[in-house]
Amino acid sequence: MKIAPSLLACDFSKMGEELVKVDKGGADWIHLDVMDGHFVPNLTIGPAIIKALRPLSKMPFDVHLMITDPINYIDAFVDAGADIITFHIEANSDINATIDKINSYGIKSGLVIKPDTPAESVFPYLSKIYMVLIMTVEPGFGGQSFMEDMMPKAKIIRDEAKRRGLDIVIEADGGISSKTIKAVADAGIDVSVSGTGVFKAKDVKAEIELLKSY
Repeated sequence: MKIAPSLLACDFSKMGEELVKVDKGGADWIHLDVMDGHFVPNLTIGPAIIKALRPLSKMPFDVHLMITDPINYIDAFVDAGADIITFHIEANSDINATIDKINSYGIKSGLVIKPDTPAESVFPYLSKIYMVLIMTVEPGFGGQSFMEDMMPKAKIIRDEAKRRGLDIVIEADGGISSKTIKAVADAGIDVSVSGTGVFKAKDVKAEIELLKSY
């Protein structure tokens, strides 16, 4: 299982240093939460910050758009250096058009589903995307409690992908730490996003190694 620390939980006054710390600590990806204050009740970072961070690491930049009209911002996040762009199936933009726009740049696309959204909602798009991100908290703020009852969604999506001969990456995000990682691993998740669990750890490298050991 890959570990993708979320910069949402880092010290924003030292964002570059925090990125380098988890990179050296053995992280596989870096997860970048983009919130617009409209789709979710929080504001975070935008393309300019991601572009400034891009030269500091060769890790894949996993950009999670929690914004109302993601299709309008794909160009900017591609230019900023995103390797993967995921957006919410619940957002306003046309889903197929947004996926096509991301794919047209030769980078990886993915769909995100909130806790109340059924796994089956992504089925019509599985052949066009690289990844499905299952939210295990309500999107908007870090430090929330992990919702283990979201884990069955992974099997539902995996079984449908296998039935159709597709290889889909499944990512989980929200409340994942050393206390909850076993349930995530048991569900067959490919990539775990961990914000507070990693950035608030006394030893970041040891925490990432522990998460990877499951």
